[in-house]
Amino acid sequence: MHAIQRNILSFAGQINLQRDSLRQIGHLIGEPHPFKVSYHLKQLEKNGLIEIDKKTGDIKSTNKESPQKGSFCAIPILGNANCGDATVCAEQNLAGHIKISKKIIKAGEGLIAIKASGNSMNKAKVDGNTIEDGDYVIVDTKKEPHPKDIVLSVIDDCANIKRYMPDRKNGTICLIPESTENHPIIVLDESDKFLINGVVKYVIKKPTVNWS
Repeated sequence: MHAIQRNILSFAGQINLQRDSLRQIGHLIGEPHPFKVSYHLKQLEKNGLIEIDKKTGDIKSTNKESPQKGSFCAIPILGNANCGDATVCAEQNLAGHIKISKKIIKAGEGLIAIKASGNSMNKAKVDGNTIEDGDYVIVDTKKEPHPKDIVLSVIDDCANIKRYMPDRKNGTICLIPESTENHPIIVLDESDKFLINGVVKYVIKKPTVNWS
């Protein structure tokens, strides 16, 4: 789970959407961008972790989080992310689960699976695996990004996967492709409406099947 979502959950019983503005909620949880507060409130509600009373505005935690047991992780698949220009819509509707052995990935809360679309990251490597069209990318939504991490971002309601390169001196963030083809970089101002939704931790390669 993303850090912002954890913070919202910790104050769930104290927040009222009719009384409190998104900026006030952000101040309470330590997040200055109202856009991010709104986004993570929607994701918590979609995933059934909070209930919002439409009449009173009260927010309540449902306490549905539980650790996974057994030899496999069931990771929710939340749509596609473009490995090209930011053109794939970032509606995080649950599209099922991918079941992965814990010998392949380290189990933990906050992991989501995204299906990669495009080839703008086919030279980048995560644990020795490149990110190619059709691969499943496992994203840790709890991990805060550091320079040079490969991240899942949401820009203008579209998702994409790129290399994260912040420039604190100039107040900008560059999202950089690493491809065998020519793809443009994405340059953001720190005040823009965007979301870094986690760091890529694993790549599950699309299987090569020969039916002959």
